[in-house]
Amino acid sequence: MAKSSKAAPKPSIDARSHRERRRALLLQQRLAVQKEKAERAERHAGLRAEPREGAPRTRRASRR
Repeated sequence: MAKSSKAAPKPSIDARSHRERRRALLLQQRLAVQKEKAERAERHAGLRAEPREGAPRTRRASRR
């Protein structure tokens, strides 16, 4: 005869609260990283938009 499936025991209140806290912290971390990346991209886009001062850089042949 096949074994009947048993329901898993309910997680304890401690386990649930720790999981909720961990998920909240991970969400905050993800949002912070997204914000940092957006700010960094903005800064870099601003830098690239402005032309460099002085003579343009040219690639020089290797001396070897």
